[in-house]
Amino acid sequence: MPGDSPSIQKQSKEEHTYDAIIVGSGISGGWAAKELCEKGLKVLLLDRGGNVVHPHYPTATNDPWEFPHRLSLTTEEKKRQFVQSRHYSYREDNKHFYISDQENPYEETKRFDWIRGDIVGGRSLLWARACYRWSDLDFEANLKDGFGVDWPIRYKDIAPWYDYVESFIGVSGQAEYIKHLPDGIFQPPFEMNAVEKFFKEKTETSFADRKVIMGRTANLTKAVQGRGQCLARDLCHRGCPYGAYFSTNASTMPAAYATGNLTVRPHSLVNKVLYDEQKKRAIGVEVIDTETNQTTSFFARLIFLNASTVATTAILLNSTSPRFPNGLGNGNDQVGRNLMDHHKGLAASATVDGFEDMYYYGRRPVSFYIPRFRNVKKQDAKFIRGYNMGGSAYRNRPQADLGIGAEMKEALTEPGGWQIGLFAYGECLPYADNRITLNHDKKNKWGQPIIVINCEFKDNEKAMHEDMGDTAKEMLESAGFKNININNKLSAPGNANHEMGTARMGRNSKTSVLNGFNQMHEVPNVFITDGSCMTSGSNLNPSLTYMALTARACDYAVKELKRLNI
Repeated sequence: MPGDSPSIQKQSKEEHTYDAIIVGSGISGGWAAKELCEKGLKVLLLDRGGNVVHPHYPTATNDPWEFPHRLSLTTEEKKRQFVQSRHYSYREDNKHFYISDQENPYEETKRFDWIRGDIVGGRSLLWARACYRWSDLDFEANLKDGFGVDWPIRYKDIAPWYDYVESFIGVSGQAEYIKHLPDGIFQPPFEMNAVEKFFKEKTETSFADRKVIMGRTANLTKAVQGRGQCLARDLCHRGCPYGAYFSTNASTMPAAYATGNLTVRPHSLVNKVLYDEQKKRAIGVEVIDTETNQTTSFFARLIFLNASTVATTAILLNSTSPRFPNGLGNGNDQVGRNLMDHHKGLAASATVDGFEDMYYYGRRPVSFYIPRFRNVKKQDAKFIRGYNMGGSAYRNRPQADLGIGAEMKEALTEPGGWQIGLFAYGECLPYADNRITLNHDKKNKWGQPIIVINCEFKDNEKAMHEDMGDTAKEMLESAGFKNININNKLSAPGNANHEMGTARMGRNSKTSVLNGFNQMHEVPNVFITDGSCMTSGSNLNPSLTYMALTARACDYAVKELKRLNI
């Protein structure tokens, strides 16, 4: 601030100084805010997106006919949102939550679907809410088969934090006693319908290694304080005014606000982490206001990066200094490498005879689930690691000739026959050449270098994906279903929205970025607990693990602060 007196400069810096700064308000950032605020720290939570205040979600209760295009996207919309519209979740009724592709370009060396929210709360308002604990089948995988580096933790280290997180967010499900899919603290599960129960019986009878269970989801089946029970509207992607599914906006942020210790600053694009060469610590962050383009610095003793994998990586790589010419904490050239996402794309369907006297109530927000069964007790496939499957059975409108007029209206009051569908998610191995870099020769509208993403699924993922289709057909045939159709096109990386791995945890500072408490090896007052911290990808949805790791890291960080170690 040229021209300001030293006292004014000091006052300004004090006004911009907090105990902790959190970058990103999504699933992990919201948890960091709750934990650090409840532990007495004054916290600044930064997000590049606009503010969204629970329970005020603009389209949450609108009827389909209130949308000009009846929930469909126009050709012009798809052209303008050429990345976001690649994903099924981007729709007319929630497109206001997503980032502008035209204003936020990135380079795809190979196709990568970077699906992004642009709101406070981030993708916690948009996620599919599947909540599964990882097991040592996941945490030991890298060590046992030699891909990637060994996780610095095991299930026993994170199990108490899974308990802690589940108790707060509310996860519906039930105990199944499957060793590699640990049970948790559950609310009552949703119920399978008649055809799904039939499929479960047939599958478990025909295949000793397979279980069909009700999905575990962060949708409340019993109300908790401040949040209501799920009404099975299946409109979660619009934001839930009842708080019936877990989001930052409905759950962790209100808890953080209740302490009086939280300050939220929307429209705040973090450009870099500021590093002090003498202190050998990060001292704050530089922020660009996305509305005014003004640059401001904020300061804190503790920094949590939770901007999501790609964005966190870009911040690290852009945070250069004499000590870190290649990016903050990147002395070993590991930041940006080992980018992973789950591969998906299976769409298997079949018709089901019978059960015409059966129907179901509501629009259940979760599918049934088939836990991983490949390569569990022994290597039994042409690939390593594994995949899970899910699906649902439902009744469509009748497909026969409906006539016209009153005859047609009457026919539409009756449901058609039963159908069942299956999908799958598979693990991607960590590959050093699947990576994120920056192109300093090109800039975005805020003057930042353009992000470059170079990622692909390789032979192991392709072999696994082929097996998904074969297995789906096998199970549908075994159940006696008809008109089986298998569409098994492999998704592009990014489209599962589970990007991970670019600032991984590890035991060795030469081959990893973070230690076993999500703390940067080279910058001990910076913690990273979003997807970039993950050492492997598992086949399981990762969000519950992000939350547990975040709570654990916050507990450790505050203890280290009190010990004056950071």
